[in-house]
Amino acid sequence: THILDRDERTWLQDRLEAGMPKPTQAEQKYILQKLNAAEAFENFLQTKYVGQKRFSLEGAEALIPLMDSAIDTAAGQGLDEVVIGMPHRGRLNVLFNIVGKPLASIFNEFEGQMEQGQIGGSGDVKYHLGSEGTHLQMFGDGEIKVSLTANPSHLEAVNPVMEGIVRAKQDMLDKGEDGYTVVPLLLHGDAAFAGLGIVPETINLAALRGYDVGGTIHIVVNNQIGFTTTPDSSRSMHYATDYAKAFGCPVFHVNGDDPEAVVWVGQLATEYRRRFGKDVFIDLVCYRLRGHNEADDPSMTQPKMYELITGRDSVRASYTEDLLGRGDLSEGDAEAVVRDFHDQMESVFNEVKEAGKKQPEEQIGITASQELTRGLDTNITREELIELGQAFANTPEGFTYHPRVAPVAKKRTASVTEGGIDWGWGELLAFGSLANEGKLVRLAGEDSRRGTFTQRHAIAIDPNTAEEFNPLNELAQTKGDGKFLVYNSALTEYAGMGFEYGYSVGNEDAVVAWEAQFGDFANGAQTIIDEYVASGEAKWGQTSSVILLLPHGYEGQGPDHSSGRIERFLQLCAEGSMTIAQPTTPANYFHLLRRHALGKMKRPLVVFTPKSMLRNKAAASAPEDFTEIPRFQSVIDDPNVADAKKVKKIMLVSGKIYYELAKRKEKDNRDDVAIVRVEMLHPIPFNRISEAFDSYPNAKEILFVQDEPANQGAWPFYQEHLPNYIENMLPMRRVSRRSQSSTATGISKVHTIEQQKLIDDAFKA
Repeated sequence: THILDRDERTWLQDRLEAGMPKPTQAEQKYILQKLNAAEAFENFLQTKYVGQKRFSLEGAEALIPLMDSAIDTAAGQGLDEVVIGMPHRGRLNVLFNIVGKPLASIFNEFEGQMEQGQIGGSGDVKYHLGSEGTHLQMFGDGEIKVSLTANPSHLEAVNPVMEGIVRAKQDMLDKGEDGYTVVPLLLHGDAAFAGLGIVPETINLAALRGYDVGGTIHIVVNNQIGFTTTPDSSRSMHYATDYAKAFGCPVFHVNGDDPEAVVWVGQLATEYRRRFGKDVFIDLVCYRLRGHNEADDPSMTQPKMYELITGRDSVRASYTEDLLGRGDLSEGDAEAVVRDFHDQMESVFNEVKEAGKKQPEEQIGITASQELTRGLDTNITREELIELGQAFANTPEGFTYHPRVAPVAKKRTASVTEGGIDWGWGELLAFGSLANEGKLVRLAGEDSRRGTFTQRHAIAIDPNTAEEFNPLNELAQTKGDGKFLVYNSALTEYAGMGFEYGYSVGNEDAVVAWEAQFGDFANGAQTIIDEYVASGEAKWGQTSSVILLLPHGYEGQGPDHSSGRIERFLQLCAEGSMTIAQPTTPANYFHLLRRHALGKMKRPLVVFTPKSMLRNKAAASAPEDFTEIPRFQSVIDDPNVADAKKVKKIMLVSGKIYYELAKRKEKDNRDDVAIVRVEMLHPIPFNRISEAFDSYPNAKEILFVQDEPANQGAWPFYQEHLPNYIENMLPMRRVSRRSQSSTATGISKVHTIEQQKLIDDAFKA
């Protein structure tokens, strides 16, 4: 009754009322083979690697023929790929029996001989790793690529990442209305599916422009327990899958002890997804034979449940008995299936043992695992700049700008020759020029099309017709295959950032940016930042060049609209794993974005973008800064020092406070002060900083001046590391707000007093 579309209801009704078709004898043997492979794999590991964690599939072995059925149906539909996202329960079994990861690799991992994902990287536990293979149809000629996405232990965190990967692959194939040929297959546990907010957050993206993947096949492995917690304590809804009702999606509840029904449901779900382009859910009702892990004893907390489970025939055993009883299988065939598979595993196991243990590689870090970008010029020609400006004047016939947007468009066209290029326009010049060069540029976030601060206007909307106009994408389309796509996301940080990270993994050549409404809100996606953005390369060799745009600045807007938490990102940095930047001019931001997009290195970029500085006339750039300055400047020395020998005090700063200090310096006519801007906070540009320091031979001290409290911002990181990089560095002390547990005051008058004191303290003799 929750499915409102008549065609969908009729389609489902016709198939369910027609009843389940009886499998052929060959199909029954194939189902049994899959069940046997699932069970034998777990039994073998239980015997050979006693006590080692593997988070077994025992009790839910029907998952293997279920997944095989869905993938096989997709192959028969002529689709291109199935991308799997799943937790750790049963993952090793899926890696072997579904993805086709070699047994030798899995056994080596149990022997402690891990294949590090990236040179010198930390690696990860075996039940977090991804892989890929090819599925060949058993009863047809189709084949399809199968890949399993790497994931952390944070349950369901992989959901938006996997969806982003799928969307990126679909966009690269670009099959138009016949697209969606990459199938997302997402596995969940019953407790995690009901309990974790990222689940509905991700499902909510399913039908949105920029996020639609043509439907996801969800399988909830419902073993009726979450670690030690039973359903009456883990969910308020009746079925674990009741979220599906809110989105008008069908749910197939199927008995995990009925493998023929399981296989049929796999086919139905895949056919439904292809026919209607919507999410579909399978509730695989099963059980968990052992505890949460193999060393756990579940009878301590669920004694009655495990009375029923202990001694229960496995699904393979009961299905074998059914087939024997119906005369569909001989005992000789049943014994041969078991024997052959066990012999195969024993042979590989012996080979691994005989090969002996190798010494693990030294983990030296990922610093040198990618080639640095050197000598890359990022400026564009004057003609290109003018053409980008003209794009805002070349409106479609009959299109009218909104009265408040028209002056912005006019100024953009004029500024490329007359000057005064502001932040929002400098950013668009970077994205537009990259699209003109054939790049797929994707920008997404809450209110990103217009911009939270009414600064971007990437998409103009006719107030009379509501027609949309994307000037830079229109221009790029005349140049070739480049695109500039801008999407307003749902109100989400966790799923939103996860999706864009996944997109950047799925298409490594795309320029992918996620923007927070305010940088403060990015902590709603902290799991994605910690588990993927900061460490995905070190753990799995999974490279990403995702860009995070985090509005940051102390302007008296309170503790939740001031700080993108620079200190947290710097704490996560090591081995060159991310670039952290806070540019102070539109042109330098332009060069930063182009360097990131055009360079060889694929690592995340985090940019702390401005708010008040968006309209600061002192923070505008000249056309020549885009055409004649060749590249990004990681450090900008003080341009207003007449005599370097007079300088006694060097202020080291980052971000918008530079303009406040520069204004005060000019007002007080202080020729003994030099203000040096660090535009890239990590990797620390110590050579450039050292060069700036050396240009002031009579300086006595360095002041690190920041808006943020003493325990936040860049100070803690720079205090620890900068003296180690620069030999014989002058003493450096801090000028900032006091240490605070929150980021900022919520009282505007207090902010004004604090800010004045900070500036005064910096200029005290």
